[in-house]
Amino acid sequence: MKITNFKTFIVPPRWLFLKIETDEGIVGWGEPVIEGKAHTVQAAVDELMDFLIGKDPLRIEDHWQVMYRGGFYRGGPILMSAIAGIDQALWDIKGKYFNAPVYQLLGGACRDTIRVYSWIGGDRPSEVGLAALEKKSAGFTAIKMNACEEMQYIDTHDKVDKVVERVAAIRSAVGPDLGIGVDFHGRIHKPMAKVLAKELDPFRLMFIEEPVLPENNEALREIANHTSTPIATGERMFSRWDFKSLLQDGYVDIIQPDLSHAGGITECKKIFAMAEAYDVGVAPHCPLGPIALAACLQVDATAHNAIIQEQSLGIHYNQGNDLLDYITDPNVFAYNEGYVQIPQGPGLGITVNEEYVIQMANEAPHRWRNPVWRHCDGSVAEW
Repeated sequence: MKITNFKTFIVPPRWLFLKIETDEGIVGWGEPVIEGKAHTVQAAVDELMDFLIGKDPLRIEDHWQVMYRGGFYRGGPILMSAIAGIDQALWDIKGKYFNAPVYQLLGGACRDTIRVYSWIGGDRPSEVGLAALEKKSAGFTAIKMNACEEMQYIDTHDKVDKVVERVAAIRSAVGPDLGIGVDFHGRIHKPMAKVLAKELDPFRLMFIEEPVLPENNEALREIANHTSTPIATGERMFSRWDFKSLLQDGYVDIIQPDLSHAGGITECKKIFAMAEAYDVGVAPHCPLGPIALAACLQVDATAHNAIIQEQSLGIHYNQGNDLLDYITDPNVFAYNEGYVQIPQGPGLGITVNEEYVIQMANEAPHRWRNPVWRHCDGSVAEW
């Protein structure tokens, strides 16, 4: 079997899909994208596929190593996201070739389902108490929200109070058992992150996420001294080498690699295993489309330390199109009492509606960009 061709599709709301074709008629799908940089990743995929045309798609580890080590410059969000989507598509081909879900080729499952959480509140969170209650009524057992809007290095305690009020409203509305993740989104710098982490401690959160930017991970030590809440981070870290020092330092409780950003199934399986050796949980980042989610679930099935899975159904970014629009059987992601079954079909376990993908790529290719925020003094704020 040889790889003969590939195609990429920029589709709304903000996704990039990849189809890899073979001479035996087996095709594989991947989702290589960085939100806001889809065209850049598309170009990187085009360059990396030069290494793969005419090759045996089943030699996934070798292809991964060639894509990573074959370039003098390596790593980072663009290259690793391109590798990730290609890797997902190769695993999809391999699973279909052997008529087995990917998880079976990774050693088999250690779970049948995994807990999922749902987003509430949007970029500028409001009315979160009612939104959390709606998600609980829909069967979710966990939600996540952005903590705040812009926040300066040293900012007013009024902003801190508003965050606390929102979290308090959620806890009051849903009771003590619903899991609440509060995403600092790297918007908050170390001085205020310490304050906010301490103030949120009484609400028994599921985790606080990205309390500082990943380039400031050394600050996690000090933040950890101000809270007993589990600390999560990792969505903007792209390889096992990025995660190495984070795990060695010992101040993270949950890592969140993204299977469309951090080298795909091949790399993230290794990152998950590294985290297990440090007694650290995994909650993969996935505010993306159905191919990315399917890839996450295949690896979640094999990882003892996978604790919960992000998914994008109804997320505020999904304007016009949503998670289930591009697959033929939406029931593959049927959520039941806050859990989702591991897909059992061959490969990634989903069937992409190629006709609809082509239609939307032709009719509504996106140029999604995240907003650029500024503080009241005119300086650029973290989004």
